[in-house]
Amino acid sequence: LIRDLIQKKGKVTLFTRPRRFGKSLNMSMLKAFFEYGCSPQVFEGLEIARETELCEKYMGKYPVISITLKGVEEGNFADARSRLRSVVGKEALRFQFLLQSSRLTEYEKALYRQLILGAGDGKEIFAMSDAALSESLQTLSLLLHRHYGQKAIILIDEYDVPLAKASEHGYYDQMAFLIRSLFGQALKTNDSLEFAVLTGCLRISKESIFTGLNNLKVFSLTNRRFSQYFGFTDQEVRELLEYYGCAHCYGAVREWYDGYQFGSTNVYCPWDVLNYCDSFYGEGEEMPQNYWINTSGNDIIRTFIQMSEKSFARHEMEQLLSGGTVAKEIRQDLTYRDLYDSIENMWGVLFATGYLTSRGQAGDGRLSLAIPNKEVQEIFARQLIQYFQEAATKDGAAMEAFCTAVQEGNAAEVERRFQAYLRKTVSIHDYSVRNSLKENFYHGILLGFLSFKEG
Repeated sequence: LIRDLIQKKGKVTLFTRPRRFGKSLNMSMLKAFFEYGCSPQVFEGLEIARETELCEKYMGKYPVISITLKGVEEGNFADARSRLRSVVGKEALRFQFLLQSSRLTEYEKALYRQLILGAGDGKEIFAMSDAALSESLQTLSLLLHRHYGQKAIILIDEYDVPLAKASEHGYYDQMAFLIRSLFGQALKTNDSLEFAVLTGCLRISKESIFTGLNNLKVFSLTNRRFSQYFGFTDQEVRELLEYYGCAHCYGAVREWYDGYQFGSTNVYCPWDVLNYCDSFYGEGEEMPQNYWINTSGNDIIRTFIQMSEKSFARHEMEQLLSGGTVAKEIRQDLTYRDLYDSIENMWGVLFATGYLTSRGQAGDGRLSLAIPNKEVQEIFARQLIQYFQEAATKDGAAMEAFCTAVQEGNAAEVERRFQAYLRKTVSIHDYSVRNSLKENFYHGILLGFLSFKEG
């Protein structure tokens, strides 16, 4: 990744990948490699160490500004802006030597003091001004450039989280203006920038956030370049399982955690594979578990189910859950404000966030989309069961009649009512399990119905 980024990068590079596929770890690696004070021992034995000429030229030769916006998720704009001040301020605190730099003027040192005013919770009486916040990354890179005589590298991890939360809580326009200003100053009109790398889940419309940023290269899930550097390849998983003494579990690991296609590369979710190996190594546990589901509320699935109930997408969901594919055009020019405007936009969101993956081109610019593996299929099934149970139990009279028919042993009435409900819902044929378990989905709904009436 380091070698290819140096050789093929743009001035500003954006990688979009689902959560838990190694974005933050890769950003930490880039910081460790490029930043002044890098210890070559950290990279001993790794592939990059074989690139001796490249290491001599680039390793430990740059000031690096590295921030993550993952924590900027407050419920209102004022608090989110304060959190953003804190994120930038704490990063600025790493460079307190600038206050003693003989290469900076007193005015420039005063600019630096403005940046670290935001290092607390961002709500202090003398907190960083809005203007200083908008220019903060540009200012910090300028000061580091003056001190070192070397342009700075800027790393911004999870760039789109503030926008997602702002859309969710109703202050999208304000946050979009702030992020647009921050990025514009740092990434577009910045003579002290060597290059920048950003990561996120979604590729946000260039017109929305990256206005006028003509030096931006985006590598999304469909790009072949860099596709093997996020997630684990099959060979890497085999080596990992062998190392942890569970090579015999390869089949189960592949069924549960494989199935993603990034560009032309088939990859596993690394979060799941590592958790599985940890469980096996510590407890001898061989049964795969759903680790990914606990890293998010999976609300996007619930929203998709609600929207699909009122459209043709209901039948397409049945096809996906039965192991099939659907052909869809994936829009990559959305804003967070557009995501839930239509069911067609939702397909792109599910694809970008890892709930669906590509199975190749379907023609006419469309992708063949599929549920990647057993783990994600289980997430869909759980959300469906819960949604249908909640929807059904809202009709108290119908549920009362159903439970009474069960208690009275009226099989014909139970069958009639259950079939009438199932005709309204998504049909699931679980082809991924053995025959004796193919009715699990219906059993789940039935148990939910019966729990309506205690005893």
